[in-house]
Amino acid sequence: MNERRHFSRVAFDADAVLTTTEDRLAVKVIDLSLKGALLRQCAALPVSAGAPCLVEVKLGDLRIAMAAEIAHVHGDQIGVLCRSIDIESITHLRRLIEVNLGDARLLERELKALISGA
Repeated sequence: MNERRHFSRVAFDADAVLTTTEDRLAVKVIDLSLKGALLRQCAALPVSAGAPCLVEVKLGDLRIAMAAEIAHVHGDQIGVLCRSIDIESITHLRRLIEVNLGDARLLERELKALISGA
């Protein structure tokens, strides 16, 4: 399989909510990146690729919220592509990824790629 990923994924176990134009779904986070997330559905509900959504990840008293698009659905897994994120959420996400990557240079490279539209 040809790997096209430009952003590091960080395995992460957290509760989240996926809101679509039709439903509000409880999901589990499998992993996060600066460009999106992989989620696990708690109950099989109809979601389709291309649909706009909002993802809210709970981190204790903090939260990460991103406006996204459903990129793919495979079984109980939903991949979402981040379309926009507020400054507070990207700050929390950046810190989470930095701590888990253990390499600030790699994170800086990814942030530059994100800003340049890679």
